[in-house]
Amino acid sequence: MTTQALSFPIPSTLGSIENYMQAVNRFPLLTAEQEHDLAVRLRDHDDVEAARQLVLSHLRLVVAIARGYLGYGLPHADLIQEGNVGLMKAVKRYDPERGVRLVSFAVHWIKAEIHEFILRNWRLVKVATTKAQRKLFFNLRSMKASSSSLTSSEVNEVAKVLNVNPSDVREMETRLYSQDVALDPQAEDDDEAFTPIAYLAAPNAEPTEHIARAEREWMATEGLQQALEKLDPRSRHIIESRWLADDDAATLHELAAVYGISAERVRQVEAKALEKLRAAMGGKPIRR
Repeated sequence: MTTQALSFPIPSTLGSIENYMQAVNRFPLLTAEQEHDLAVRLRDHDDVEAARQLVLSHLRLVVAIARGYLGYGLPHADLIQEGNVGLMKAVKRYDPERGVRLVSFAVHWIKAEIHEFILRNWRLVKVATTKAQRKLFFNLRSMKASSSSLTSSEVNEVAKVLNVNPSDVREMETRLYSQDVALDPQAEDDDEAFTPIAYLAAPNAEPTEHIARAEREWMATEGLQQALEKLDPRSRHIIESRWLADDDAATLHELAAVYGISAERVRQVEAKALEKLRAAMGGKPIRR
């Protein structure tokens, strides 16, 4: 049996989020038989029209789920958009032979995409990076009985229910309910306003200092290594033994004994090698 294409009247322009929600609520719901047939067509034949009908018939589910995350201060339309991405992933992975309706299977994927979107964008700061922090981030608001700070017993209760450490509960409560602070003084602020920008900047944070520091670090690692590779084996060994040894540097006489030459000859080889290194590193001085 093949399911006939259902009628999904999509207006040419939606205009607003309210119009969008009205439109998706008019899309017909699928019976279990229709859903199964469409899912089989998609799985076995990559039927794009079947996928379209499965997605459109479940858009109202995304709207309903996204509404539950409005407390994070992000646009409802953006939450719905991310949820729709999760719905499409669910439709692609749905197996009609498992005996589970698509609505139950899709909830996980829709919430997962919305969660990731919130974590990426809420206050432009990632406040939940571990599994325990994510669990707290999405449950702590609903578990608090009031807007006041949690008592010790309440902290322990939340920690027990969510199977996290009480210290994680305290930390997440602080991060969720702390007030944002402007780094720069606002136009209406007093001229003498003392904002974080006045004391957060490091004295060596100038761009030129960053460039110089990066250059020094490169010279001390990659630049030096590349310059050493241009030396002959004997010269390189002498430089490494005299200048780059982790413990005591080798003496001229010790190296003279190794190569069967005079200490003066070792000094000459060393001096010539240092000049080559300086030239290879742009004239920078070699420091022990």
